[in-house]
Amino acid sequence: MPPRLPPLSALRLFEAAGRHQSFKRAAAELHLTPSAVSHGIVGLEQTLGVALFTRSPHGLALTPEGVDYLAYVTEAFSLLLTGTRRLPTPDASRAIAITCAPTLASRWLLPRLDMFIRRMPGVDITVDTSRRQVGFPIDGFDFAIRLSRAPVASDTWHRLFGERFVPVCSPAYQTMHADGDGNLDLRGTTRIHVSSASEDWQVWAEGAGIDDFDTRGGLSFDSIQMAFEAAIAGLGVVIGRRPLVDEYLARGALVRAHDVTTQSQGAYWLISARDIEPHPECVAFRDWVIEQAGTHQGE
Repeated sequence: MPPRLPPLSALRLFEAAGRHQSFKRAAAELHLTPSAVSHGIVGLEQTLGVALFTRSPHGLALTPEGVDYLAYVTEAFSLLLTGTRRLPTPDASRAIAITCAPTLASRWLLPRLDMFIRRMPGVDITVDTSRRQVGFPIDGFDFAIRLSRAPVASDTWHRLFGERFVPVCSPAYQTMHADGDGNLDLRGTTRIHVSSASEDWQVWAEGAGIDDFDTRGGLSFDSIQMAFEAAIAGLGVVIGRRPLVDEYLARGALVRAHDVTTQSQGAYWLISARDIEPHPECVAFRDWVIEQAGTHQGE
């Protein structure tokens, strides 16, 4: 008799855990508890009679058999998703699924999204702002907008724009710490850092040509949005990332704390799934995002 296939639900647990190399991150993605993921993987291993992971105090790792099996499971899910998308539907349009870096979603994408909705009424849109790594097409997303330093030679990657860095703070903080001429000496301020950002104070200081500036110390937050809010609350000076900080500057919630603006090494990219071409609403969204990025660069 041919071997029985494991339950699809157990394979989904394995695919997520194998991709993340973590039961905890797989659980967060699948809206389960880590214990449920762990028990599901154990059941799968018992069904197959093969250990798929090694567990140790240092973390989780795929066994050689697990690495081999993950490649087949990932390809199988990819084929299932592709086949499902190719099924005819009563309505030619379908929902657009986007995953976007959270601060870019709230500060740049969402304020503009109404323009696309007016252009393509009736199209449902789902926006995901989790920071997890995306696997096309298995995760079901049509687009991902991510910050990346390295350009990728692919017709599915479209550069949108880079970030520009400028130190910013609240008007009250600037007034409190400015000298008699109204200038702010950053050496005497509290620096606010973004721990999850690969480019922060050090990159700005190097780009500004400032050598004798200690960028260490101060306050640290794990998200750009929290760092901005800390600066608005008057807790210190943060690296303003344009265009993310532009709205705060426009309404005066934050002001420039230094004259020099530097360019980031990374850029935001729109990455498209390879199967969007048959879907006019997806093509329209891709073209619209690229158009909006061009408009932003011209402002």
